[in-house]
Order: sequence, then structure tokens, then C-alpha cells
Amino acid sequence: MLDCKKALDEADGDYDKAVELIRVKGLKGVTKREGRTTSNGLVIAKTEGNLGVMLELNCETDFVAKGDRFQELAAELLEQLVATKAADVATFSATKFSNGKSVQEVIDEGNATLGEKIELRRIAVLEGSPVALYLHRTSPDLPPQLGVLVQLASDALEAGKDVAQHIAAFAPSFIRREDIPADQIESERRIAEETARNEGKPEVSIAKVVEGRVTGFVKEVSLLEQSFAKDAKKTVQQIVDEAKTAVSAFHRFKVGQ
Repeated sequence: MLDCKKALDEADGDYDKAVELIRVKGLKGVTKREGRTTSNGLVIAKTEGNLGVMLELNCETDFVAKGDRFQELAAELLEQLVATKAADVATFSATKFSNGKSVQEVIDEGNATLGEKIELRRIAVLEGSPVALYLHRTSPDLPPQLGVLVQLASDALEAGKDVAQHIAAFAPSFIRREDIPADQIESERRIAEETARNEGKPEVSIAKVVEGRVTGFVKEVSLLEQSFAKDAKKTVQQIVDEAKTAVSAFHRFKVGQ
């Protein structure tokens, strides 16, 4: 309020000039805010036919995150992502809206208007086959802060949403065990062996213990081998098979993680 009063005084009561002064001063403050931490924000997403897009927009405080202007900015960016289907943040940030402004310029203006560091952290685009979506609010007074997109081989969106909810809860890193890098498996095997020896396991049983722990790790990080959240007697693979589809890709965004 004080800044607005000062701007009006400086502009001799001219409202439009006062708004311009506030924007100029706000943009000057953008660089000063670059080192600040953006640990709040939202995840926003949508699906259209065989297209699914999602982005994470960060800010400094939950006060800004729950505000209309911040959420409107996120919605504007999401529509631009739908239109451009950009592959990465750098490419997307350089794309231009119909008014000639780039995505980064629009974010900088939001930064200036809201008085906090606003940062586009990541984006995701899935296209070519049906995409299921799940958004989750971690607090009822905040916008969604967790989002999942799941691309399916065929139209089975009800099962796809169930799988998306499962991914939200259990945060797998890969679709299947074959996707896990070999060096990561070897690292887990080495750690498991060292741990077993430190625990004093008998030499004859170490190999079995190690393989058991590596198998446990694989089930923990591989989506299709996890026990399904809504029915622990089944794996996610069984749920997908029953729906006569397959998971082609997924993205899971959670603010701050």
C-alpha cells in the first residue's frame, strides 16, 4: 500500500503512470531476488485428447502460491505449453505469446508484480496416445502441489488415473526393472554386500541376502513391480494387464522435491 501511495504521489495522481512506475521498480528488483529460495508454488496440468502437459511454478511463500495472480500466471503458462509442446524449460522460456512477449518476460513481469522470485522449475509434455492425470492438494487452502501424468498404450483412463494416484503415493523412479541403469543396480549390490558383512551374516548366506536386498530395491523403484496402492495383493503390472493397456511413460512433480 505504501509503495502504491508513493507511486501515485510521484505520478501526480496519474494512475496509469503510477502503475508503470511500480512495474519498472519491480523489474529492477528481479535481479536482487535471484538468489532467494523458491520452496513453495504449485503444479498445474491438463489433458486434451492424446496430449498431456504439466508444469511446476515456484515462488517463495505459500501466501503468494494461494493468490489469484500467481495461479493465473501458471494457467497462462500452461496454455502456452499446450500450444508449443516445448521439449524443455529453456526452449519453452524462449517461446512467445501472441502479444510478442516471451514466456520468460511474462514470468519476470509476474516476479515484479508479486514482489517474490517466481521460477518455472520444470515442464512435461506427453503426446501420441491417451494420457491420465492426477493432481493432489497437500493442503486444502493451497493449489495442487503434486501432479502425475501417465501415458498409456490404449484408452484405459480409469485404470490410468488409479496408476497415477499410485505413482503420487509411492514415487517410483522407473517404469520397469529393465529401465534401471546397470551401474545403479551394481551400486545397490555393492552396498548390500558391505552391509551384510558388517552385520556379521555368514559367508555362505551373503550372496542370497544380497540378491534379496537388490530385488527389494528393484521392486521399490520400479512402478510395475510395486504392490498396487488400492490392492496390495496385486502388482501395478497386474492392474495394467487387467485393463488391457501398458504404461509408456510417466512424470511426477512435487513442489520442492
